Amino acid sequence: MRTYCVVILIAAGLSGAANAQRLPATSRTVFKCEAAGKVVYSDEPCPAAKRLEIEPTRGLTTTGKEGKGADVRHEIHREQLAEAVRPITGMNATQYEVARKRVYLAPEVRRECARLDASMASSEARERAANGRELAEVQSDLLRQRNRFKELKC
Repeated sequence: MRTYCVVILIAAGLSGAANAQRLPATSRTVFKCEAAGKVVYSDEPCPAAKRLEIEPTRGLTTTGKEGKGADVRHEIHREQLAEAVRPITGMNATQYEVARKRVYLAPEVRRECARLDASMASSEARERAANGRELAEVQSDLLRQRNRFKELKC
C-alpha cells in the first residue's frame, strides 16, 4: 500500500511539471577530469574522474528583486511537495526527486539503477582508500558503472 501511495504522490508531483516547457534534464553531477595536463569539467564520466555535486543557481537577484524562471519555481514546488509527503514516503527532497525521475523507467532498469547507486558509492569509497594498481582497477570499474548509470538514464 505504501508503494502505491508513493507512486500516486510522485505522479501528482509530475502533473505540474508536465505543463512546463520541456528542456533536457540538467545534471547536478559534474566530473573533474585531467586530460593532457589540463583540468576539464564535464557531465560525461572519464577515467580517474573526481565526482562533484553542484547546486545550480536558483534565480537572479537584481536591485533587490529576485527573478525565478518557471523551472526554478517547479523545482521549489517539488521540494515543498516532497517535504509535505515526507511522513508518508519517508523520503527527503533528494530521494523524492530520484524516485520522481525514475518512476517511468522499466522495473528492471529501476532495480539496476538502485544497484548502481550502492555499487558506485562503494567503489568511490574504495577509490579513496586505494593506491597503485588497485586504484587503476577501481577507477576503471567506477568508469564502467558511471557510463552504465548514464546510459540507463538513472
